[in-house]
Amino acid sequence: MSGKADPRPAGDGTTSRARLDRGRGALGPALELVHTGRAPTRAVLTAELGVTRATAGAVAAELEALGLIRVDARPGAAAGSQGRPSHRLEVAEEGPVALAAQVHADGFRAALVGLGGRIVATTPSCETVDADPAKVLGAAVDAGAELLRRTGRPCVGAGLAVPSAVTEPEGLALNPLHLAWPVGAPVREIFAERVRAAGLTGPGFVGNDVNLAALAEHRHGAGRGARDLLCVATGHRGVGGALVLDGRLHTGSSGLALEVGHLTVNPEGRPCYCGSRGCLDVEADPLALLTAAGRAPGPEGSLLQQANELIGEEYGDPVVRMAAEALIDRLGLGLAGLVNILNPDRIILGGLHRTLLDADPDRLRAVVADRSLWGRSGGVPILACSLDHNSLVGAAELAWQPVLDDPLRALGPV
Repeated sequence: MSGKADPRPAGDGTTSRARLDRGRGALGPALELVHTGRAPTRAVLTAELGVTRATAGAVAAELEALGLIRVDARPGAAAGSQGRPSHRLEVAEEGPVALAAQVHADGFRAALVGLGGRIVATTPSCETVDADPAKVLGAAVDAGAELLRRTGRPCVGAGLAVPSAVTEPEGLALNPLHLAWPVGAPVREIFAERVRAAGLTGPGFVGNDVNLAALAEHRHGAGRGARDLLCVATGHRGVGGALVLDGRLHTGSSGLALEVGHLTVNPEGRPCYCGSRGCLDVEADPLALLTAAGRAPGPEGSLLQQANELIGEEYGDPVVRMAAEALIDRLGLGLAGLVNILNPDRIILGGLHRTLLDADPDRLRAVVADRSLWGRSGGVPILACSLDHNSLVGAAELAWQPVLDDPLRALGPV
């Protein structure tokens, strides 16, 4: 399995090559525009890049030769349109993929993700997480490598999402509170070594799962078009947050920004793993809902699945509704504080928080509006995350980034 795509000669002659040389610096920006759906046609690509039609054509042809996009020269004209329709640009359906893996408190999963955030193949979720991170990451990479063997797709690299803050540049899992891993486990080093051992030549990257979910949603989902995007989510255990500023994740000076799970939203509340009390992490996650509703977690299914099913199937039960409303109020308090500090133009919610928003959107939005400084004069839109497996898609975005930065360097002839 090679980390290189097999480029085909563009075959456009000397004139086209000269145009491409002039537009070579536009290859990365052009690919990102197609990748994020912002350049569906060559005409839009020309306008977005600020180049001539000829240069845009040469750039698109080179990206097609690299096996990254497909140029449809015979699109149908839209009803009522005039003039010649522009060539359509799409990501190549059989192009290269990134190997993505996600580890959480209730298991792990691997997937192959192509350009455009498309999940090409995925493994079933494994419900066992070993206390040795090397065993877990090795199993996840092996599962992804098997997908690559079965599909025969070239691989550009690998990305991993973990439920912990990940220090930069060291790549240490600083607080894997809901895993039995040691604090400061060198997950980036372990993951990269397992990627090499599996025979993959692309690089390996690691990031916090909610950070990566926010990145994926910003590029391909509910956060598309936002300038300053706040994402808050609870998956299987705990609560995480992420901030995208001007299209880039804000991770702070060492990768530890937006640890929103340790905002205090109930001073007299449950003890938190961090040593404090009443943190969002333990007041608004699936276990908190099950506990507040008087339901002991069962052996079947993850905590997230059990909490979602409880709201979906028994929201009419007064005890369940009261428990859900308590979580909504705690979550709203935390979001209001974040709005006051960050002033985002959009909030997206994932995991159980998405389910709570769907169950009672007016209550959550009212809490945020009442408690935030700007809420009454201009409420912040609060939306549900829209991508399935967004942390996996975000992990793949890490692996795709070097290709988006410089397609020729990443995939061109050695």
